Amino acid sequence: MIAPAKRAATTGPNVVDSSAWLEYFADGPGAGRFAAAIEAVDRLVVPSVCLLEVFKVVLRQRGESDALQAVALMQQGTVIDLDAALALSAATVGVVHKLPLADSIVYATAQRMAGTVWTQDEDFDGLPGVKFHPKLAKG
Repeated sequence: MIAPAKRAATTGPNVVDSSAWLEYFADGPGAGRFAAAIEAVDRLVVPSVCLLEVFKVVLRQRGESDALQAVALMQQGTVIDLDAALALSAATVGVVHKLPLADSIVYATAQRMAGTVWTQDEDFDGLPGVKFHPKLAKG
């Protein structure tokens, strides 16, 4: 796993989607596209649903120790819990933009924080406030 260090990515908050976290932790071909956003921990915003998604995938693929290490690194940023107001905002953006549940929470979190979503998830492609990078094929 790659340990975050502080570097600049954007001037506002960086809301990193689970797809980008997983690419970064796997040191996949697109990892470098997300490194600056992840490593700028002073501006890193982590929706709690991303902790769930990343922990689940890493637990299944690599075991509990790696999963705990991944979420510990994620928690160096500011974790935003899903409260009632955010849930309603997520439902609204989900309907308006036809986003799945977790993506709706990520996008609503970014809007609440006036941040930028960093992702390789095609569901976000074309939305305002999103830095979408298509998934790169391995080697």
